[in-house]
Amino acid sequence: MTARINTRKTIAALVLAMLTAAGWAWASGTPTNKGAAEIVLEGGTSGSVAFPHQRHQEKLTDCNICHAAFPQKTGSIEELKAQGKLAKKQIMNEQCTKCHKEKRQAGEKAGPTTCTTCHVKQ
Repeated sequence: MTARINTRKTIAALVLAMLTAAGWAWASGTPTNKGAAEIVLEGGTSGSVAFPHQRHQEKLTDCNICHAAFPQKTGSIEELKAQGKLAKKQIMNEQCTKCHKEKRQAGEKAGPTTCTTCHVKQ
């Protein structure tokens, strides 16, 4: 019986130590992988789009504002289009330019709203 009590105490101590370590890591602001600072997006026949990912993260702070529509994975937008789950220009029209226009109407500094400002043919 003493061995069983000691085993329980040992397990409880280990669990407490793991929770404490996890708490310290969270409290210390351990950085998480937020992806590349700059991303080049496939832009179809209009040309690729240099996307300032880090600037958007700093401004929006909630990744789900964009990533509710597509996973945080390289190539996910093109993959969803190929599967028929996203329409061509859907993300651009429903998220990018819509958000930029709303911010501009609210008197805030906003990104571009015209195609040729972002798409660059090479």
